Amino acid sequence: MEKREKKKLNMKKQWTKFVLVMVCYLLFLYWVESWLGLLVIPFIYDAYISKKINWKWWQDLEGPMRSVMSWVDAIVFALVAVYFINQFFFQNYVIPSSSLEKSLLTGDYLFVSKVSYGPRIPETPLTVPLTQHTLPIGDLKSYIEWPHWEYRRVPGLGKVELNDIVVFNYPAGDTICQNVPYQTEYYNMCYGYGRQIYEQNYPMAYPVDSLSKVEQRARFEAYYNLGRQYIVANQQQFGGIGYRPTDRRENYVKRCVGLPGDTLQIIEHVVYLNGKANKEPDNVQYTYDVLFNDGAILTNDFLKENGITCEDLGLSSADKAYFKSEGQIQLTQQFRNNRIIMPMTKQTAALLKSRKDLVQAMAPVTGGNPAEVYPLNMVKDWTRDNYGPVWIPKKGESIKLSLDNLPIYERPIRVYEHNDLEVRDGKIFINGEQTDSYTFKMDYYWMMGDNRHNSADSRYWGFVPEDHIVGKPIFIWWSSDPDRGLFGGGIRWSRLFRFVDNIK
Repeated sequence: MEKREKKKLNMKKQWTKFVLVMVCYLLFLYWVESWLGLLVIPFIYDAYISKKINWKWWQDLEGPMRSVMSWVDAIVFALVAVYFINQFFFQNYVIPSSSLEKSLLTGDYLFVSKVSYGPRIPETPLTVPLTQHTLPIGDLKSYIEWPHWEYRRVPGLGKVELNDIVVFNYPAGDTICQNVPYQTEYYNMCYGYGRQIYEQNYPMAYPVDSLSKVEQRARFEAYYNLGRQYIVANQQQFGGIGYRPTDRRENYVKRCVGLPGDTLQIIEHVVYLNGKANKEPDNVQYTYDVLFNDGAILTNDFLKENGITCEDLGLSSADKAYFKSEGQIQLTQQFRNNRIIMPMTKQTAALLKSRKDLVQAMAPVTGGNPAEVYPLNMVKDWTRDNYGPVWIPKKGESIKLSLDNLPIYERPIRVYEHNDLEVRDGKIFINGEQTDSYTFKMDYYWMMGDNRHNSADSRYWGFVPEDHIVGKPIFIWWSSDPDRGLFGGGIRWSRLFRFVDNIK
């Protein structure tokens, strides 16, 4: 009798667990609008109620194999759980570079919410958890390209807002050279090498800015093709050319300074939206040319107190090691003639300017190379500090196309929205039909780093499509200073659990 009651009580517990799991599972399927998942319900029922399948078959084993399989079972469960949580709810992200300093610092670890903007259904679902695109061992791909699902985003808590800090996939990271760091953009290399080769082969050619629009396009196409051929022919140096799906491209984090439908222009480094100046971040940085006094000593305490990093000073690995061991760096005439080009906030710049014991002279660095900014295949006088105007594409809205503005919108039309685009005899053809307009299928965003002169952002590679948006950083859960050891002030205690929304 007691045995029967125990069995009955256990069955009630199993039914309770089953109902709870089913409610959560059905709510999840409703959220992601994927009713194909209903096929899994019989297996969930069997695991809790009918138990026709021996899910724990390894428990019948004896000896060391039982222990091994117990560990395998736990690891597989953990990996599946991590994959599921990372894909649909949140993931960890570490700031790898200084592009957002001094708002977010190199070494900040972020809790990134996927729910804030709505998680994407994975385009490449078969991937190793906790990897982006490459296995940590063997330099092999961590994902399988088949099956490949079309872009779809499930409902989230909101949309990207102006001045949000956003994590997204690097748009220009679709094509890579296997032996070249991802920071070196493939398209930049193609145009750069191609221009050099063209000018060597045709030293008497007319400058590209003196040509007609049709001739300019042909010249830029020649640059690109020559550069690509050079990269292909030198695989030992560059490695093979590879392609990455959208959700397997590098993760970047920047601030959104332009929304779909906005007209953006940068004038004297200030961003204007629809003719109105956008608020600059509180800790925005620009580059200054600083001439230090001979023998000036920058101590660890001074640098830490004013947020100046070894990267800001451009220290070599040897200089960084010396700084860590000695706790200071001395600037002499032998050390770059006492001159350092360094990024600073307005507050730090004002402080250094007032320190006559350290600084002899300083001036802001201006200018920039028009050939470096997006789009690479257009003659323009735009620079990093004076750019545009450009209209940011918005889903469902159309734009008039001409050879003047086609380079700006060619990549969204051809690459992100998968159309066949070509120019013949000065006329634009999309999917085989001549046209002078295009209606966009996605929203696009303009992203920039707060470290404005040390940030590879939309000024250099263009718009961020909505299907590249990963999530929103919520708070900093850990922060370690790469310039200082763990027990030498390397933990930034004041930054722990700081909300990113409060970093304006």
